[in-house]
Order: sequence, then structure tokens, then C-alpha cells
Amino acid sequence: MELFYYLVFGGLSVVVALLEFSKTSKDRFTTSSAFNSFKNNYIVVYSLMMAGDWLQGPYVYYLYSQYGFDKGDIGRLFIAGFGSSMLFGTIVGSLADKQGRKRACITYCISYILSCITKHSPQYKVLMVGRILGGIATSLLFSAFESWLVAEHYKRNFDPQWLSLTFSKAIFLGNGLVAIVSGLFANLLADNLGFGPVSPFDAAACFLAIGMAIILSSWSENYGDPSENRNLMAQFKVAAVAIASDEKIALLGAIQSLFEGSMYTFVFLWTPALSPNEEDIPHGFIFATFMLSSMLGSSIASRLMTRVTLRVESYMQIIFAVSGFTLLLPVITNFLVPPSSTVKGGSISFGGCIQLFGFCIFEACVGIFWPSMMKMRSQYIPEEARSTIMNFFRIPLNLFVCVVLYNVNAFPITIMFGMCSIFLFMASILQRRLMVVSESKSKIQDWTALERTGEEEPLSV
Repeated sequence: MELFYYLVFGGLSVVVALLEFSKTSKDRFTTSSAFNSFKNNYIVVYSLMMAGDWLQGPYVYYLYSQYGFDKGDIGRLFIAGFGSSMLFGTIVGSLADKQGRKRACITYCISYILSCITKHSPQYKVLMVGRILGGIATSLLFSAFESWLVAEHYKRNFDPQWLSLTFSKAIFLGNGLVAIVSGLFANLLADNLGFGPVSPFDAAACFLAIGMAIILSSWSENYGDPSENRNLMAQFKVAAVAIASDEKIALLGAIQSLFEGSMYTFVFLWTPALSPNEEDIPHGFIFATFMLSSMLGSSIASRLMTRVTLRVESYMQIIFAVSGFTLLLPVITNFLVPPSSTVKGGSISFGGCIQLFGFCIFEACVGIFWPSMMKMRSQYIPEEARSTIMNFFRIPLNLFVCVVLYNVNAFPITIMFGMCSIFLFMASILQRRLMVVSESKSKIQDWTALERTGEEEPLSV
């Protein structure tokens, strides 16, 4: 079965390389040197921030178990992290619009570095504080950096179309290549060099500190709402009114919550899905394959978004439908493919191989989702409350993940995958509605502009 894993990984590597090196002039924007410098600076910072996040992932659960905590204790720590992101993270992230996005990015670095430091303590209360800090940092990671980028991009008068180039490249590197390298580096530190499971967290703190130094030295500050008299509650009200009054923003938030909720649930479910009888599967190698699939998706997204005639709202309907089908595969194989063995151990089953292919396709959809969703958010979310609205979107997401974590053993795994598949098909339907609404409002604006032009034109004699 090792040959099977190598074939999957090698095949994906070849496809990614071909996509990247076969790009023609149609797949590229003609940009300025000033923009390229700005884009490269942001991508370096974003990659360092993501490295600080990815380095921790493979060893969080293992470190807690090494400290002697059982599954229930560890589950409560994870719930605390997502709950913190939902409550405290929303407040802190929303302050970015008022206090400055650069300050919020620095706060992310400080919060996550402190969270890494707490991993040296075996005390449950200290680890709980670390999870709370990590939850706050997560909210900032997925709101403050994107808000800073969009505002700074427009402040410097760069072409709006160039935003998609920064988004796709940042996801290709930060969520793809950096994730793979981080996983291998964490394994090298913890296992090969024998520094133990806390060493990846120390490495993460170092990368975060380097990224913070670059932010402090090269980033300028930008804000959402510049008014002096608007407090946090007023900022929340502005965001709530924007979501309630604009169907496009509400649809965007629902789509994001449905997809990301399913994605985070998949993170917890793919291991038992591929090894129901405790089959011997290479977790690290499969994780690297998933990240390579995500890189493939982001490379495809970069091509799709350069097509002026192709709207993001259009192709994302297909992406959500495909991702819904891939997470339905565990349910289908459970009924159609008989189990190869009931004995614990052994290699991955035939049904597991089918699911693994499907999961790779799902990860490719994830790679397409991130830059495409960033592009839509940059179009529809108002600048004055961008971070606040983006953190509002994360409230149902984090609530959903907390519920799933709390009840992860209450339902069969096929039920959980079936639920995620339904959510993704719902996202496809809502995406269709978003496209219809955006097109209708665009036509209304065009007609209004034509009418005004006609009124202002002098009558011909």
C-alpha cells in the first residue's frame, strides 16, 4: 500500500507543477513593480503567520495526552479554544476596525506567542488560558490580516483585479507549501531530533516573532470606521444592520459558515473514516497529500479568477456541489463496498482508498474556496466594518464546531459526514442565490446609470 500513497502524492505533485509552470499570459495580470513589492511583503508575513499556526496543529492533541489528560479533558480544551474564538475573539477582532488593523495583527502575534509559552506547563488551568489566547488569535488571523490587505490595496490605488492574485498566491503558499513544510519540520523537531512535543510550539513562537518584526517595520496602519464617537456596541450595530439589510452579505456569511463548519468537522473525522478498524495509515503522509491537494486547488483558483468573463459566484456553485459529493463518499462506500476485514490493524481498505481520493478532491475544493471567498468578501463587505462583519460570520461557525466536538461520539461517523454533505449542498444553493441577487442588482445599477446619462444628454434638434 505504500506504493498507492506514493502514486497519489506523486501524481498530485506533477499536476500542481504542470499547472504552475504552464501558465500563459492569459493566466497572468500585468502588474506594477510597486504592487509586486507590496504583494511579496504581505505573502511573506502571511506565510510566517500560517507557519506559526501549522507548526502547532500536529502536536496539540499529542502534547495534552503526554501530560496525562484523557479524551474528555482534551475535548474541553478544544471546545474552550473554539468558544474563545466565538466570544472573546469576536470582540477583539472587531476592535480592529476602530483601533487599527495593523495593531490587530500585532495582537495576533502576541496572543499566539503567549499561547505557545503556556504549552510548557502541565497545569490544566494554564493550558486552558493558552487555549483561550489561541482562540482569540485564530479570530484575528482570519479577519485582521485580510482586512488590512484589502484596505491597503485600495488605499494605494492598485487595480481591484490584482487582489485575486495576492489571495491565490497567499493561499497557495500559506495554506499549501508552508503547511507541508511545517508538518515535516515539526516532525523533525519533535521526533527525529528528540526535542519533544513542545518544541514545535517554540518554533512557532519564533516564526510569529519574526513576522511581527516585519509588520512593525514595514506596514502602515489603516482603519475601518474613522469616527471618534463610535464605541464597540455601535460597531456591532453597524455590522448587524449591514448583514440584515444586504442580502448578499447575509448569504455570504451563511455560505462561509456552512462550508467552514463542514471543513473543520472533516478535520476531526478523516482519520477514523480511513482507519475504522485501526488500519495502519501514514497520517503525516496523508496530511501532506491533503495540503498538496489544497495547493492544486489554489492554483486552479488563480487561473479561474484571472478570467474576466468568469464570475466567482458562478463557478463556486459547482465547487460546493462537488465538495458535498466527496463528503458523501463515506456514506456511499459504507453501503456499497463491503469491509475487507474486521481484524484490527492491516493496511487501508479498498473503501478507504476510494474515500482518500474523494478527500483529496475535497481539499482541492478547499484550496479553491479560500481565495474565491476572499475575493467575494472584498467585493461585498463594506470597508467601515469589515473585520467586525467577518468575525460575525465566525460566530455560527465556532458554535457549530463546539457542538460537533461535544457530540463527536454520540452519532455514527456516516451520520456526521452525511450532515456535512447536506450543508455543502445547501451552500451550493445559497451560492446560486447570491449570483442571482448580485446580477440583478448589477443590472439595476447599470439601468440607473443609463437613465441618468440619458437625462443629462442634451436634446438633439
